[in-house]
Amino acid sequence: MLGSLLRPIAAVAALAGLAAYATIMLRGPQGLSALSEKRQEIRSLEEQNANLQRDIDAKKLHIQKLKTDPSTQEVELERLGFVHRHDTQFKVTGQRIGSAAATSGTPER
Repeated sequence: MLGSLLRPIAAVAALAGLAAYATIMLRGPQGLSALSEKRQEIRSLEEQNANLQRDIDAKKLHIQKLKTDPSTQEVELERLGFVHRHDTQFKVTGQRIGSAAATSGTPER
């Protein structure tokens, strides 16, 4: 009689223990919320990788154009401040000229 009563009580206690364990594990630091956060982080990193890959592809295309396309080369040279092939470039060297009083030799007051 005692054995037939203990078996269902042990089964209910085991199920209650498993339910408590599952609840603790699903709500704990390694549970569903952590899994959701990790998935969100993965999505964010994948998006960053896609953006970086687009940037890399655009820069590779720009480099290829700089190697082969003369008009792209000219635009880039102008952007960097270089002159055209037939333009004249002046370089001014020497001392910097100060105020008129300093060059005339009279002290300023």
